[in-house]
Amino acid sequence: MIEVEETAPELPERFVDLIAKIDAALPQTQCRQCGYEGCKPYAEAIVRGEANINQCPPGGEAGIHALAKLLQRPFQALNPAHGMTKPKAVALIDEETCIGCTLCIQACPVDAILGASKLMHTVISQECTGCELCLPPCPVDCIEMQTIPGRPTAMNEAEAALARQRHQQRLSRLALEKQKTAQTYSKRNQTIVTTETPSTEVLKKNAIAAAMARVKAQKTG
Repeated sequence: MIEVEETAPELPERFVDLIAKIDAALPQTQCRQCGYEGCKPYAEAIVRGEANINQCPPGGEAGIHALAKLLQRPFQALNPAHGMTKPKAVALIDEETCIGCTLCIQACPVDAILGASKLMHTVISQECTGCELCLPPCPVDCIEMQTIPGRPTAMNEAEAALARQRHQQRLSRLALEKQKTAQTYSKRNQTIVTTETPSTEVLKKNAIAAAMARVKAQKTG
């Protein structure tokens, strides 16, 4: 099993154009078989020298040749440790078996699965990249990959562009949700502090008053 690398520091601006070109040469399945969180992080890893150009099974030999030409490197055969190139396929959910757990929705890198908690889920086949990330989390094994006859292994340019766009939109959505969640917790904590502070001050005042009363009693006694 390929472990996904954690987010690395940003690269200098001079590498932005090269990263974009490498990313454009990748199939945009966002499958993480390369060992990174998506196609762009893999492109960044290649530029850093942390990854080889032969770690993308969906891109196949054609993808490796494209990267080799772009980077002026020798061709390398696909590293089998990252998987094998498969025919183009899309996820299909058995809607009668689906329990509506939403785990596949959370796993999909391009938001190609529709549904809600305890409700039937369905895949938007035109937008599914075939990444297979929805398969492992399904607790009832109601998802299978359906091969598309006569389709090339990798997505065409238009499909790849759409997948890249949807993946970026998903990342933006998740970042916004994380920010809103943090703000909500911050407001809750502020409310707790606000409601507790007067009580704490009252206790302090009472303690001081009691101490002063004891001192006064000792003096008069």
